Amino acid sequence: MMVREGLAHGLVGGLETAYAVTMRPALQTIGASPTAGAVSGVYAMLFKNRRLFFGDCTVNTNPDARTLAGIAINTASVAESMGYTPKVALLSYSDFGEHKRDPDVIKVREALAIIRERRPDLQVDGELQADTAVNPKRATELFPFSRILGDANVLVFPNLAAANIAYKLLRDLGGATAIGPILVGLNKPVNALALGSDVSDIVNMTALTVHQAVSLEGPR
Repeated sequence: MMVREGLAHGLVGGLETAYAVTMRPALQTIGASPTAGAVSGVYAMLFKNRRLFFGDCTVNTNPDARTLAGIAINTASVAESMGYTPKVALLSYSDFGEHKRDPDVIKVREALAIIRERRPDLQVDGELQADTAVNPKRATELFPFSRILGDANVLVFPNLAAANIAYKLLRDLGGATAIGPILVGLNKPVNALALGSDVSDIVNMTALTVHQAVSLEGPR
């Protein structure tokens, strides 16, 4: 309510509560932005020599094509806000129509068409397997027509389960620092901490929330 009424510019919450307990009141009181195609969560995955942005790891369980397109655009916007040119890969177990009849693959291809209509400026490809999205050698040799050629920095997963599993494996086994979940698509900045977040997580999420507030309202 303080954020909605302008008494605070943003909210960081949820340190000791379930994610939905922070999300639900934010959706009820602040609401989704009328220009957003979806409300979704983004994780910035920081490796030693690479930055990747994952969506959606936290909100939409099994998005349809239109929601998946909104997730992709939201995730790309986070990359842009941090100074990166987004190269978006819509992930699947299929590469460029290998499995044309599977509804899960069809959904990704429909999302691609929606994204290209809404954001024709974005470099976006799909559907792609994960290694095709991030391995330039494989992509160049097998799919030279690809728009991103294995250099994706925005990875959009077909469902929440795949995204959540991927970011946690890379965080715990791959040595990545995971910053998030960064909520995108609300009218005002609200972010929820993961259960068990440490001090650095709280500092990172607070800094991101301030960044979102400044981007929306300008410096004060």
